[in-house]
Amino acid sequence: MTPDRPGASPPSARQRWRRLAQAGFFVLFVLAPPFDLLRYDLVAGHAWFLGMEWHVGFDDYAAGRIGLGGILGAVLLKVFLPILGAGAALIWTAWKWGRLYCGWLCPHFSVVETINRLMQRASGKPSVWEPRTLPPREPDGTPIRYDRRWWLLTVPLAAAFAFTWAVVLLTYLLPPAEVYGNLVAGEPTRNQLIFITAGTVVLSFEFLLARHLFCRFACAVGLFQSLAWMGNRGAMVVGFERARAADCANCHSACDHACPMRLKPRNVKQAMFTCTQCAQCLSACETTQRDNPRGPLLGWVSGDAARRNEAILAGQRPGAAGERR
Repeated sequence: MTPDRPGASPPSARQRWRRLAQAGFFVLFVLAPPFDLLRYDLVAGHAWFLGMEWHVGFDDYAAGRIGLGGILGAVLLKVFLPILGAGAALIWTAWKWGRLYCGWLCPHFSVVETINRLMQRASGKPSVWEPRTLPPREPDGTPIRYDRRWWLLTVPLAAAFAFTWAVVLLTYLLPPAEVYGNLVAGEPTRNQLIFITAGTVVLSFEFLLARHLFCRFACAVGLFQSLAWMGNRGAMVVGFERARAADCANCHSACDHACPMRLKPRNVKQAMFTCTQCAQCLSACETTQRDNPRGPLLGWVSGDAARRNEAILAGQRPGAAGERR
């Protein structure tokens, strides 16, 4: 979902694995409803999970076959516990490692990165809100040629992603065979047409103009991950060897320019609230410092190293130079 720009340097093994994970999860996102892996059917009035019908028991309760206690127990067991379990797993992962779901799996973030890359090729900026154009070079020094003709691909592709998302979201609510069958026949129902049209328009606007704003301020899944991550001072974070800052002089802030969320990776954790742990800043630093015998200046740290780093940045241990942030 996030192909390298033409002429880009080969991604690190870490980035290859990440992009494979993103692509695989995007395919799962699209195919889950047709294979009844996860969806709620408004027509049938029940959910599907891993190919099985997932009934809560409202029909049995309405028919008098189970009492109030039975329906409350079913709702607790089949609705609240699965949701709480999935949420707990997500929050626990974020508490230890940050927004890994966002950076490594989220189908929305893979679209964000793809459009970032195309928009930069078209305008020199990965976002319309970027104050300045980025240096026209890859981290390894390979030049990038900005060309406005890339807009001819960027805008239609954003609309295509929006249409895909609108259709897929509809299949989570209505029988996928009906939705796709009506589209192929060119005969969607009135409500289906309204949903798909409205979804395509809204998502096109979001993908082109507000995709970073959505990730930062509107996505509840991302927000709760960030809050959990910020609550653990020992959580994995991007660390920076401050004592070697002079080695950054000739890299033209490649790590800053590589960040798809437009953050500053060498900043304090509080300023990295929406970091998705995509590690593109790490890969950029590895590339720019590939000939440095001391290696890159950025790297993931956790535990005591992360706590020590935050203490240094907070001014509690001003003499502890040379430790990673």
